[in-house]
Amino acid sequence: MTGKLTINRLLALLALLSAPFRVLCDDDHDQYVKREHTLVRPFQGVGVILPHWDFMGNTMITSNYIRLTPDLQSKSGALWNYSPVMGRNWEVHVGFKVHGKGTELFGDGFAIWYTKERMKTGPVFGSKDFFSGLAIILDTYSNHNGPHNHQHPYLSAMVNNGSWSYDHDRDGTHTQLAGCEVRFRNVDYETLISIRYENDILSVSTDLENRNEWKSCFVVNNVELPTGYYFGMSATTGDLSDNHDIHSFKFFDVDSNISHDEIIRRTNIIPNAKTFEPPREHKDDPKPGMSNAKIFFILLFVVVVAAAVAIFAISYFKDRNARKRFY
Repeated sequence: MTGKLTINRLLALLALLSAPFRVLCDDDHDQYVKREHTLVRPFQGVGVILPHWDFMGNTMITSNYIRLTPDLQSKSGALWNYSPVMGRNWEVHVGFKVHGKGTELFGDGFAIWYTKERMKTGPVFGSKDFFSGLAIILDTYSNHNGPHNHQHPYLSAMVNNGSWSYDHDRDGTHTQLAGCEVRFRNVDYETLISIRYENDILSVSTDLENRNEWKSCFVVNNVELPTGYYFGMSATTGDLSDNHDIHSFKFFDVDSNISHDEIIRRTNIIPNAKTFEPPREHKDDPKPGMSNAKIFFILLFVVVVAAAVAIFAISYFKDRNARKRFY
């Protein structure tokens, strides 16, 4: 009898721990945090095991933060949830901090993913190109050689069906869904981003000033994302670097009256955004003109060559005329 009671109590305790728990949000609506998609401090429990999450690359785990990349060149790291999201409507809050020694040059940034595939390395902020799903990109360095219509750091979104490439040289401006300027680097406090997907509306907001209030970045209608995809975060550094730290990842289930059949049906849709701006033609930047110094040395070389030719010609004809007079 005692053994059965103990087993029952353990099962009840496990059920309680695995169940979602209710939180009250700013809009006074009940939402549920799902533990299988949530990551909160302290991170380091037993060794470096993160329940429901995998990590790769140069990712380093501490009790207070997860560092995707250190402030060193040519580093890459990623963090992926291994439970697929089986809810149509959701919201995630990501606490992060990007900081480093650089004051004028730093990079490259990090991305928050909701994609079909997980744990794939690649050139897009440490993750694969030609992905299927949603990317929320926080880009800290401008790769654009020509004039930009916005400043960096810059927050943008891209929806991909697996057939488009992220144009890193153009900072994704050829395929972005929407975006806004964000100043989150080298502050003394945790910065936050909210990504809400409800009834095919994608809303992204930020809290970058430590005011405990959200500021809208953009809202886009008619965005279709499948169920059954995975959340992840990745970052990379190149010649320039930064510490890219994740402090928390909270997943809120905001589904209401969504049937199981509807959730299963949406596993088959292809990611798309009906208001998505189609990819523009990639045009190379105009080649820069020659500098004044380069022009000077070219002209000097031409003058020297011309003078040498003239001296040779004069010497040649003088020698030829002298031989004629001798004969």
